[in-house]
Amino acid sequence: MGPEAARIMVVGEAPGHNEDQQGEPFVGAAGKLLDQLLKGIGLSRDDVFITNILKCRPPNNRDPQPTEVLACSPYLEQQLRLIKPEVVLILGRHALARLLPGHDSISRLHGRIIIKDAVTYIPVYHPAAALYNSFLMGPLEQDFKAVRAHLDRVEERRRAAAVAAVPAAKPEEQLSLFG
Repeated sequence: MGPEAARIMVVGEAPGHNEDQQGEPFVGAAGKLLDQLLKGIGLSRDDVFITNILKCRPPNNRDPQPTEVLACSPYLEQQLRLIKPEVVLILGRHALARLLPGHDSISRLHGRIIIKDAVTYIPVYHPAAALYNSFLMGPLEQDFKAVRAHLDRVEERRRAAAVAAVPAAKPEEQLSLFG
């Protein structure tokens, strides 16, 4: 859910109880924390597209099973094709396993920049994990600062490219008195 031209896509695990009830992603406590983290780096929900690897809540809020992930994969792939995000913010280990299979664990990759198929992926701890394990709050905040730093670098490169693309003004031609 979010703007169709979002530069940033946020991908979580699956809808929780509140999300299932309201039909919107990240509306519970983890969603409130996500909103705060986005605000802390100058973004809001209006700036990002938020989705999950699973489109419906697993029974008893259990971890997604491989068959469920496989069944929902075409929907996530279609969202990625339609939105064409520059940055995909991967929330937690389940989204990491789906979007970057074969990579290290979230504890090793969080806050790092990974470029795949011309898209920047930034794995971060899931906000719900930080709510349950308060020691993850500091690293999660640092992860979001890494996101801001990356966005700033991209914007600086864009500005530099725009300046370089502007043709240099030709000096006015001097008219000759004798010519």
